[in-house]
Amino acid sequence: MAVRPVSVVLMAYGTPHHPSEIEAYYTDIRRGRPPTPEALADLTARYAAIGGVSPLGALTAAQRDAIQAALDERAPGTFDVVLGMKHTDPRVEAVARTAVEAGADVVVGLVLAPHFSSFSIGDYLARCRAGIEAADTAAGSPAGTAAGSEVELRGIESWATEPALVAFLADDLGRRVAAMRAATGRGVRVLFTARSLPQRIIDGGDPYPDELRATAEAVADRLDLRDWSIAWQSAGRTPEPWIGPDILQVIDELGASGEYGGVIVCACGFVADHLEVLYDLDIEAAHRAERAGLAFDRTASVNADPDVMAALADRVIEVARASR
Repeated sequence: MAVRPVSVVLMAYGTPHHPSEIEAYYTDIRRGRPPTPEALADLTARYAAIGGVSPLGALTAAQRDAIQAALDERAPGTFDVVLGMKHTDPRVEAVARTAVEAGADVVVGLVLAPHFSSFSIGDYLARCRAGIEAADTAAGSPAGTAAGSEVELRGIESWATEPALVAFLADDLGRRVAAMRAATGRGVRVLFTARSLPQRIIDGGDPYPDELRATAEAVADRLDLRDWSIAWQSAGRTPEPWIGPDILQVIDELGASGEYGGVIVCACGFVADHLEVLYDLDIEAAHRAERAGLAFDRTASVNADPDVMAALADRVIEVARASR
């Protein structure tokens, strides 16, 4: 184990904390291009529908606290967990730089998303690495080295089949499937979902769909579940194609088939309640299911589940203790 503290940069998407911050947040997502008034009004209305802002900020902080507590229990005084955000402050790059300047000689990068994609987890880890390199440059080390080769970034690239995650999803899903079958007396279709990405990324060989399927298969195998499929949700509003099929299209097709009494969404691509769960699923997809004549339900989000957070802490320790 390193003598100096191990810094764990826990990375997440970020969210506005007040309606007044929505425009700046949306502009950042759009890489500095302000949204049109119509697009801003639509996003603001979506936040209003779930209470004005998302609970994501508070939930992400709770996840950090839970992982820190689990690490303190296992290795007191060894790890310092700090939050870095992609689209809001504190930014990933700034947090990683501060960690190095504070004396960390190992930085463990952990993203609050289970499935690797170069577009998501790969990008987060690149931002973390850029922060480390910025600290090196400021300290006079050559760009691209790690403070005299002393600081090392160790990224956790995927936890798609983490047993604690699979158990959490399967236990909740199993109860919901049994309840819906009893209530409807008909078949139930399970849809495993994650945020869609541009098709061009997948065409380039990105493993993201395989990562999602690995989670779905692990959960389905645990339940001996046969009637399931994968759908994608929350695609960006750009002209280019995004991964499909879209969940709303799938719900329409399931209703038209007449084979099912209901649909249950296992949103395993998300680990906290936020806009893409509370609006895109609980409001938009639920209304679509009702219109299609289907009962609707979704599995609970992980949020700060102690078993899953403890499992992530164990992964951090394993990565930090690996020999260089």
